[in-house]
Amino acid sequence: MERESFEDEEVARVLNEGFVAIKVDREERPDLDSVYMAAAQSLTGGGGWPLTVFLTPDKKPFFAGTYFPKRTRQGRPGLLETLRTFREKWLAERQIFDQAGANLDGRLQSYFQRSQPGDPGSELLDRGYKQLAKSFDTKYGGFGDAPKFPSPHQLLFLLRHWKRTGSSNALQVVETTLQAMYCGGIYDHLGFGFSRYSTDRRWLVPHFEKMLYDNALLAIAYLEACQLTHNQFYGWVAREIFSYVLRDMTSPEGAFYSAEDADSEGEEGRFYLWTPDQVKQVLGDEEGEFFNEFYDISADGNFEGRSIPNLVCRCSELFSLGSDHSIYPTHHAPLLEGRRKLFAARETRVHPYKDDKVLTAWNGLMIAALARGARVLDDQEYSKAAVRAAQFLLTHMWDAGYPPKGSGRLLARYRDGQAAYPAYLDDYAFLAWGLIELYGATFDPVWLERALSLNRQMMDLFRDEQGGGLFFTGQDAEQLLARPKEIYDGAMPSGNSVAALNLLRLARLTGDDGLDEQAAAQLGAFAGTVSGYPASYTFYLCALDLALDAPLEIVVAGQDGAADTEALLQTLRTVYLPGATVLLKPTGEAGSRLAALAPFTAAREPVDGKAAAYVCRNYACQAPVTDPAALGELLE
Repeated sequence: MERESFEDEEVARVLNEGFVAIKVDREERPDLDSVYMAAAQSLTGGGGWPLTVFLTPDKKPFFAGTYFPKRTRQGRPGLLETLRTFREKWLAERQIFDQAGANLDGRLQSYFQRSQPGDPGSELLDRGYKQLAKSFDTKYGGFGDAPKFPSPHQLLFLLRHWKRTGSSNALQVVETTLQAMYCGGIYDHLGFGFSRYSTDRRWLVPHFEKMLYDNALLAIAYLEACQLTHNQFYGWVAREIFSYVLRDMTSPEGAFYSAEDADSEGEEGRFYLWTPDQVKQVLGDEEGEFFNEFYDISADGNFEGRSIPNLVCRCSELFSLGSDHSIYPTHHAPLLEGRRKLFAARETRVHPYKDDKVLTAWNGLMIAALARGARVLDDQEYSKAAVRAAQFLLTHMWDAGYPPKGSGRLLARYRDGQAAYPAYLDDYAFLAWGLIELYGATFDPVWLERALSLNRQMMDLFRDEQGGGLFFTGQDAEQLLARPKEIYDGAMPSGNSVAALNLLRLARLTGDDGLDEQAAAQLGAFAGTVSGYPASYTFYLCALDLALDAPLEIVVAGQDGAADTEALLQTLRTVYLPGATVLLKPTGEAGSRLAALAPFTAAREPVDGKAAAYVCRNYACQAPVTDPAALGELLE
């Protein structure tokens, strides 16, 4: 539509004669997108993007659709004809449009109040697992048929299901999917990072757009798989994702950009495609021939006459190396060097457009991923990048003068030196998640303090006092036709699901029973809705899994940075404990600062001058241990 209509003078003339045209960036104004997408679904029975909505002057929708060609063709109404028809009818029979808008208004109100409370029990977890297992593609991984979306939170839930039940099938589903996605063309084998989704079942042909949020969530999934299986391949993929983000998606100030387009030079995927001759021009005949054969770059091509580098046909071979996961063929020196040379050559091409706006919510996810990476991979460069991004958000995306004065307000978007739009639920919930992870990576109490502060303001601004749960927009935001409230975990987890998990983690980190009660209310507010089809709410199920799990609290007491303290923390880094609460009680003033936030840590002290780990399961505590091996045995 951009090429056919919005840049067309004839359409512009007709549009401007009778309408006020408003283009909305749905990433900047997801509240508008949510309300008017619901209107489109109510009017047409379906939705999607581009979203085209016609409104009365009081913003009430009366007609909607997705793609309109410039002129009517193949039974699809044309934009020009639609504009002219509506203008004529508006002048002659305006009351029809006003009535249509009024009728839809009531339906929208009920649509966003449809969440049903219930009793959140383990039955939801078991049904969610069975539904995912039933839709699992045993050959190529993922769920269902084409198109395939990564949906990493589904994998995070399955890893927790394995931890809870010992289901080998759940782990197999996760590993098959993570391996297949890496092998496919959805993964950029030269520059790293994942595209938004695959248009086919095999993960071969992507929609080449790269999104920050996908790469953040996928990095977390690969890191958890690495921690659980001790297969360093998964850690390598996470490192490569971080390499891409820190190289190409990071602003000079340390914040993260939103996306890279699929198109360059007017063609989708052009930047990423190769012919055999192009490869040989860079690598030479012999090395180029080997690279072409390995990465499926052929004369016929696999995408419009050219090739997307991929490993689909050799994926099973790559992951059939027995128990020795230390080296994979893709990491052998000749292939690594070939990838480096081809990447350098690709850098001379015209790059896809980079969406350089900074979104608080998506930055929160990447902060969470980098902080988790710092902990699992024991690489403090990642925590430094996460700290820098967090400092940027809490400085430049915070309006200290915003009502109520004194407390300030988080903002949603930053670009060209300007922050704008009162932050939405996702901004608060995702950033708080990032700060909780940042505490776990650095054990600096300031991040726990900021996470608690954000969480308090989130509850004040977004809580639905009557229906339970959290609205998408704050009580101080622009008043729209309806106030959205969402729990569906789609391409990203919903803010309500992340908020539930945050509340549980903060409750256990601080020992605050009030936060625990809020978490229980949050889960109960949506349990009836989730029970309809639990597999559609897998991040909610992650939170529920934590709520039903017996609390596991681990406090390491010792001098921060000392060798004995680090030895105990290193043991914790290597164990997959998704439900564990881990705190570092350092000596001195920092320890007192933590004790003010988490009073139960006040009595945790080193033992005989040695760093000690205190492990409590379901509020029953073991004797402290000072030996890392003893801690490992205790956790097993």
